[in-house]
Amino acid sequence: MRRSRVWGATVSTVVAMSIMIPAAGAATSRGHAHGAGAREQARNHALKVKGGTPTATHTPDDGDLADQQASYANERTAPGTSLSGQALIEAAAAAKRLPKSGGSWQELTTVPYNANPSNFTDPFWSNAGSGFSIVGGRTTALVQTPNGDWFAGTADGGVWRSSDQGQHWTPTFDSMPTLSIGALGVNPADGSLWVGTGESNTSQDSYAGTGVYRSTDHGASYQRVGDVSGSNPLVSRTVFQLAFDASGNAYAATNDGLWRMASTSNTWTDVLEPAGPGISPPYPNQATTVAVVPGTGGADVIATVAWRSADYPTNGFYMSTDHGLTFTKQAPTGAIDPTDIGRTTFAYSADGTKLYAIVESPNALGAGAESVMQGVFVSSGSPASVNGPWTLIGDENIFAASGSALPVGSGYSPGVQAWYNQDIAVDPADPSHVYVGLEEVFESTNAGSSWVTASPYWNYGLACGASCPNVTHPDQHAMLIANGKIVIGNDGGVYSRPLSDTQQYGDWTDLNNTLRSLQYYDARAGSLQHKGIAVWGGLQDNGTSVLSLGSSQMNEPAGGDGFMVIVDPQNGNRSVGEYTNGTMYMTTDGGHSFAPYISPTCVAQETVGLPPRDDCDPAARFVTPLAPDVQNKNVWITGGEDVWVDKAGWNTSCTPSACSWTPVFDTGSGHAVTAVASTGGGATIYAAWVGGGGNPGPSFSSGIATNYGGTWHQLNVSSLPNRYVAGVTVDPNNPAHVYAVYNGYSRRWIPGGGVGHVFESWNGGSSWTDISGNLPDIASDALVLAHGKLALATDAGAFTASAGQGASTTWSVLGSGLPNASINDLTVGPDGNLYAATHGRGIWRIAF
Repeated sequence: MRRSRVWGATVSTVVAMSIMIPAAGAATSRGHAHGAGAREQARNHALKVKGGTPTATHTPDDGDLADQQASYANERTAPGTSLSGQALIEAAAAAKRLPKSGGSWQELTTVPYNANPSNFTDPFWSNAGSGFSIVGGRTTALVQTPNGDWFAGTADGGVWRSSDQGQHWTPTFDSMPTLSIGALGVNPADGSLWVGTGESNTSQDSYAGTGVYRSTDHGASYQRVGDVSGSNPLVSRTVFQLAFDASGNAYAATNDGLWRMASTSNTWTDVLEPAGPGISPPYPNQATTVAVVPGTGGADVIATVAWRSADYPTNGFYMSTDHGLTFTKQAPTGAIDPTDIGRTTFAYSADGTKLYAIVESPNALGAGAESVMQGVFVSSGSPASVNGPWTLIGDENIFAASGSALPVGSGYSPGVQAWYNQDIAVDPADPSHVYVGLEEVFESTNAGSSWVTASPYWNYGLACGASCPNVTHPDQHAMLIANGKIVIGNDGGVYSRPLSDTQQYGDWTDLNNTLRSLQYYDARAGSLQHKGIAVWGGLQDNGTSVLSLGSSQMNEPAGGDGFMVIVDPQNGNRSVGEYTNGTMYMTTDGGHSFAPYISPTCVAQETVGLPPRDDCDPAARFVTPLAPDVQNKNVWITGGEDVWVDKAGWNTSCTPSACSWTPVFDTGSGHAVTAVASTGGGATIYAAWVGGGGNPGPSFSSGIATNYGGTWHQLNVSSLPNRYVAGVTVDPNNPAHVYAVYNGYSRRWIPGGGVGHVFESWNGGSSWTDISGNLPDIASDALVLAHGKLALATDAGAFTASAGQGASTTWSVLGSGLPNASINDLTVGPDGNLYAATHGRGIWRIAF
């Protein structure tokens, strides 16, 4: 969720919580989308060009509720709002029952990923001068087990173990039903490692969980806890935090209540669900933090229930004095406003004399404030009480004055993403030595009387200039104090520095050389003639990557979020990358420089500092489809509300005076294109779209439009599921032969979801055949047709079948050795191999 070098454009929207989606807003009406954030971006770019200092800002999408433009999670739940984790469990089990075909998958992204490589110094898109170094994927949890091993939980990459304090990492969770990790914990009663699945950071790609797992052999194996007669209440929940008392009683703070498991049982009991059970969506019951009060023998337990964006009557602090069996709402005193409590994180000092809290403000989030943090507070006592009195020790102004790279008034100041970035760690040897993780890392040695910014957002704008030391990646989610170090987990992996270092900035060691948890949306390959293959991809919060196979490192030529890519299969130095809302950038020299003025969408044009064209597209989704024609790789297709065609290839440009892109069809007011495919140099195009303001609600709709036959028209899709169309694939040898790939799950899991995932038409979409056959009921993303075979990307691996079987199509698992990470895209490279972009375990390939 890092802003790109678009001079302050933040990468991400505040969007739906993990597979629990709030109601979406309507799409922008036709006309310019002149958001204040976009205007600020244009101003910042002008300042940059003139040598001024850019300031941080939101993109136009920032706000509380996402619309249809930001719907990674929506795609998997439409037309509903939630999904049972049991769907993932059963899909994984069904996949294991299928036969395997093909060889072994090869992991490609095994070398370090340099976020600030030398000689990649594009003045607009690169991270040059940022201070970033080697990065990994989003890290959500950290813990040390009694034998000294460190474990890292990642957003979609599973659990990783290190026996040498982060120098080397080994995945330990790859075969589990989900690799989405929300929390880690160690039970002091027996030293066992507990894993809470389902990331509860409420970001647009936070994914579902399948329960809490336990390992008694240092991560060699895991068993789910709480199964009783085939049922487990945490299977359908995501986990914010795990906590234990000295007797081994366990607590799980989830997106739907606080749950307790007694040390003498294997049953989860709902102990704090103040809005009552069965609320859908469960926002009034969201428990974001739990802590056992030191010195009370486990009798006193505190927790918070609070949804980030609404002042529900249930929002607030809660306490139990009977070992977590019952809880009552408290009335905190002092500086905390008890009527404005959102997502909260608690952390006690080891002796119990200090209780620290980060409190997000639903009111500020709803008002669109540049910081949505009520504040960081401390309560003191023996032990410190959740009722206070609380003292404010940190807020937007205090942290900005401590050396932050995010100045107040910039539109993006400390706490701007407090709904997403929260963590605290207290030095066990010193209750006054505390670390706070927001977008940046802050440190205090006097209980918050004063602070230093231990790691700023980046080095841009800091007084130290070129002499600034390296920073960590921004957007903090996890903290661990171990081996005399503070260890942090963020959107770029894991970092550490000595506890003894209390200076402002610097002394951080990145620990990501072998943490292979990168979250890709797309990947494509191009030939480097006699020098091998270049593989490009777009990643969550880690830009667009390029890897020359055989090189000792991978590079990030462009920063921020990265999504779709186009690569010239005959020249791997030519690539198009994509930032949010269809903001494209093109390189012909391997990413050393980019042409930024190539996009037809309104947000894109404003993002790069252009006045928007009168015909710009206002409705491009957060992740915008982009694909080359299957016969002519110099013809490109994209879509917002309109379907757009570009026939200029590597000479593409789009400025106020002239634009290579041509709008060829308006899919309809309130619609946004989700997938495109083209053949014959744009002669035949298929474009899938979504409408109705997203989900939930009866207004949700999806469809497919085409110009097959010579004129544009909407296809009759009444026989197809009413779900997101994640992919369309057209046969390069027959424009009437097309496939539609549906994301999400069947009506068994999602009311109104219909049945089937892959559909085939031989007559330009006039009629369709369900060829899902024996596929697991799993969210599906993309389909490849090559050499008479099909390859399907899903959230439970890759599957293959012979083409032409129709309704009798029989699928098998494609290859072996692939982790159980969601595959967001598949493509065939110039070497004939099939490339898979996984959202959590990097890029893989297999002979196809």
